[in-house]
Order: sequence, then structure tokens, then C-alpha cells
Amino acid sequence: MAAGRAPWLAAGLVAVLMVVAARARFVVEKSSVRVLAPEHIRGHHDAAIGNFGVPDYGGTLTGVVIYPDTKPTGCDDFDAKFKAKSRRPVILLLDRGECYFALKAWNAQRAGAAAVLIADSVDEQLLTMDSPEASPGTEYIDKINIPSALVNRAFGESLKKMAQKVAGAGSEEVVVKLDWRESMPHPDERVEYELWTNSNDECGARCDEQMAFVRGFRGHAQLLERAGYARFTPHYITWYCPEAFRATQQCRSQCINRGRYCAPDPEGDFGAGYEGKDVVVENLRQLCVHRVANETGRPWAWWDYVMDYKIRCSMKEKKYTKTCAEDVVTALGLDLKKVLECMGDPEADADNAVLSKEQEDQIGSGSRGDVTILPTLVINNVQYRGKLERTAVLKAVCAGFKEGTEPRVCLSHDIETNECLHRNGGCWRDEATNVTACQDTYRGRVCECPVVNGVRYEGDGYTDCKAIGPGRCALNNGGCWSATRGHQTFSACTETALTGCRCPPGFHGDGHKCEDLDECREKLACTCPDCQCKNTWGNYECKCKGNQLYIRGEDVCIANSMSKLGWFITIAAVACVLGVGVAGYVFYKYRLRSYMDSEIMSIMSQYMPLDSQNNENQPLRQHDSEALR
Repeated sequence: MAAGRAPWLAAGLVAVLMVVAARARFVVEKSSVRVLAPEHIRGHHDAAIGNFGVPDYGGTLTGVVIYPDTKPTGCDDFDAKFKAKSRRPVILLLDRGECYFALKAWNAQRAGAAAVLIADSVDEQLLTMDSPEASPGTEYIDKINIPSALVNRAFGESLKKMAQKVAGAGSEEVVVKLDWRESMPHPDERVEYELWTNSNDECGARCDEQMAFVRGFRGHAQLLERAGYARFTPHYITWYCPEAFRATQQCRSQCINRGRYCAPDPEGDFGAGYEGKDVVVENLRQLCVHRVANETGRPWAWWDYVMDYKIRCSMKEKKYTKTCAEDVVTALGLDLKKVLECMGDPEADADNAVLSKEQEDQIGSGSRGDVTILPTLVINNVQYRGKLERTAVLKAVCAGFKEGTEPRVCLSHDIETNECLHRNGGCWRDEATNVTACQDTYRGRVCECPVVNGVRYEGDGYTDCKAIGPGRCALNNGGCWSATRGHQTFSACTETALTGCRCPPGFHGDGHKCEDLDECREKLACTCPDCQCKNTWGNYECKCKGNQLYIRGEDVCIANSMSKLGWFITIAAVACVLGVGVAGYVFYKYRLRSYMDSEIMSIMSQYMPLDSQNNENQPLRQHDSEALR
């Protein structure tokens, strides 16, 4: 039965692939290769990043190019490890052909190479080297940890000639710098990434790879999104059935909505197991789970659903069903009714808005090509190249942050090297307070004057940083001079000045070094004829000869005694002042009393007759008030 359907299946798949291929626009993701030596072949060249191993997104690798004398294709194990005379990392150059690209990289890695360049054998545009489908003997693919790239034929031939010349004549090594810094856009402090996947768990190694990635990366993904560092969107590759085949049993079993949205049969056998349309429906459900979770502020719940669905509803255990899926939705506290409304009717002869959007997004736009490889990870609108593994993907995500805005997870020792640990990264550092301008980043380091405890430093970050603003004196005294003797402390840092150092009164210097100023010797104070000056630390003492008083503000000495006439005049002046004061007070009290008496008389006259008023202004009587009613 299955054999009879095979021609139909083949025809259907070929027709779909022809339609997809006609519309496909595949973009080759590239890195840069810069030749540093020898001098006469210096220059920049493009290289196509291989879709296996671990590209060093955001980083660089400088090494020596070695071309093997034997086994130049790298299809067989090498007899010994490769080493450069300068002890730089080895970048092994191999010829294209005879075996899988991934196998060449694996043999190069085992031979001690830090990276591999594969020279194209024909004159053509660069292409992406993909890993082969899982089959017996390809278990090495997951073990490849070095980056690989394809270079065009002309550049490859040039490198080969120079590398062979070095090996034969012992001339200067061929040194190149592989650069992935601009292979991943890093515009701001948030990374947007998406995973194109499939809910099918019976498609072999590819499906196992996707699920292993979801299981391993879920923690990182949820932490990044909860903290606002990333925005993740899941996508599902969807095919469609050509018009001519929509009435066939093959399209009806693989598609929903009358052939508009399809997926291959999970087992490749139309007569057994689940059908392709079961996969499409579950893909649709998982898209709606993310939409509903996003509406409730929990977009990261998608990772929990996919993981739980895999555990509870696998195809292998015959639980890949609607009932099981809805139980998982309910268990996660998501609104099942909204999920169902989002999914719509798979049997309707109408477009499904969610799946139609997926088909539109699958077609590339701008710098991003069409999604044609399953799975595909897209980071900041660039398709990721390399193995789909937790640490490798996290490195690529970390490369997508603007330098200096990476979350802490990107700065752990197993993700990147802290360049500030070696000679402080070449940046400024205050040894006294251990304040440094070196800021470790995923891409390297930046020298930038810091902000410490609310105090801002300014400078070039490399040779100088100075604290400015309020509070600066609390940090190493603002970099200014200070000294203490006994119970006295003097400082050249003042909170009233936002910048700079100035020696306090009694000292002289540039503010970073201050020395006591000898006011006596310099004749800056205590200079009157009868003054006797004695210098102290940060100050001076001045006394007068005989029975005289020293007036510091005027820097003069005055007599400490007066004549009798002087005393008489002083006492008389004081007495006059006191007399005038007493007289003024008595007059004031008299005037106040007179004013108060007149006020009291005026008030009382409103209520009772006074002798001086002859019964005027009498108060109203009872019978008088009646007339007013």
C-alpha cells in the first residue's frame, strides 16, 4: 500500500519544492578574512560561514595558514597534529571535494586546527556549507567546535601558493585574521531572535536536535526575556499544496484549510501513524500559545508548553493529540478558549490569518534571505550559522547586543574571556580605590570612565579619569591632596567645586601636592611693627609686644589701656545713649495708653450711654424691634 502511494508522494513533494525554489532567495552569511602577512598579499576577503561547528560571532581569531602536504582534502585522518613555528593558532586550509564539508572540519579539529578554511574548486559565488543529514558515520557533526568558512577559488589558490612556499623555503608565515565582529548586527541593548522549527518529533536527528536545543536553551531564553534583554518569536515552516494536487488524498492528509497549509507525513507512510495535517494543527496551536501568552505578559511560557508537550504528548507514545495538548495549555494557566479562537477552523475553505502570516514571514526581506533550512535561527534579522546548541547559540545572541549593554550571562567565563583581567585591559585605574575604566564586554573591552556610588568620572578612559560633581571627595578625596597631623586634617578637595583640586588656606601647591605655607617668612601676615609671628602647620600665630591686642583682620596691634579722659568720654556717651532710650520708651508707653483708652470708649458707647453723649446711640428696645418685623 505504501509503495503504491510513493509516486504520488514524490510528485507532490517535487511540485512543492519547485514552487518554493522559484520564490526562494537564499542569503549566504559571511565573515571576513584579512591577510596580515606576507606584506605583498595583504587584503580583505569574504568567506561564507559554515552551518556547523561554532562561529566566533562578535570575535576574531588570528592564526597561521597551513596547507597540508598530504591529504589536502581533509577527508581522512591526519597522521600528526599541525603546529605553527610562531606558536600561533593553526588555521588549516583544505581543498573542496570528495567528502562532506563537516567531515573536513572534524578531521582538521582532531589535527589541532583552531579553524578551517575550505578553498572552492570552481569559480562561482560563495555558498553555505551545510551539515549532512544524519546517517551512520555522521555522529561527529555534534562534536565539531571550531569555526569553518568557504573562500573562493582565486583567494584559496593564492593562500595555497604562499603556504607551500613557507613550508618549502622557510619564509615568512602566512598570517590571517578571521573576523566575525560584523557578521552579527548589534544595534542596541535588546536582541530580537526567532526560531523556525516544527512540532514533529519523529523526523529523526533534526527533530532530536531541535528538542535538545529547546530543553537546553529554555533557561537562558526565559531569563533574557523576563529581564527585557531579548524578544523571542517562534515560527513554523509551512508548505502548501499546488492547485493541481489539492484534490488528492496526499494533499488532504498532509494539509489543512483545503491545501493551503501543509507538512510532510511524519513517518513518510500515508497508511500508518500520524498525518502531516496533525503536525500542521499542532504547529498552529503552538503559535497561538505564544500569542496568548504574549498578550498576558508571559511570552516565555511558550518554552514551557513545548517542553511539556514533548514530555506528555509524544508521537512515540501515541499521545500526539488534541486532548493532550489542551491539557498542557490548561496546566500552564493559559486561556484555552483564546487559544482555540486564535487557531480558527482547520477544515474551513478559507485562509488562516496566523499561518498565512507564517508563509509571508518565511520569505526573506531586506538583508535576510528566505527560510529554507529546518531548523533556522534568525538573530537581529540575520540567519545564524553553526550548530544548534545552547552555548553556541548563546554566544551568537550575546554578540547581538550593543557593546557595553550585555547582560551578565554573556560575561561568564565559559562564554567569553574577561580582557580586563590582563593589565586592566590597557585602561586607566586608580590603585588606591580600585576604580577602573575597563568595562568587560562580550566583544572585548571598552575603556570608559565609570560612575561609582553616584560619582561620575570624566576623561579619556585610557590614561586619565577624574571624579567630578558632588560627592567626589568621598572617593579617594577626589584624587586631591590631603593630610592629617594630630587632630587636624586638611584637604585640597572641596564639595563646592565640581572639579579640580585647590590647596586649602595655609598651604601652597597644585592641589595634588600641597606644602605648608610659612606666612611669617613670606611676610604674608603678622607684619606690623609690633607684631611677633610664629608659623604653625597650615596656619600662624601672631602676638603683639607689650600690653597690646592683635586685630587679625586688620593685621595691627592696638593699645590695651585708656586714659581717664577716654574713660569719662566713653561713660558719658553710653549714659547719653541710655537716657535717650529710656525717654523714648516712656513716650511710647504714654502714646499707646492714650490710643487704647480712646478705642475702649468708642466700643462701649455702642452699648451704653455715657455721660458725655446725652443719651445718644441708645440700644434697641423690644418694642422698637417689633416694628422691623
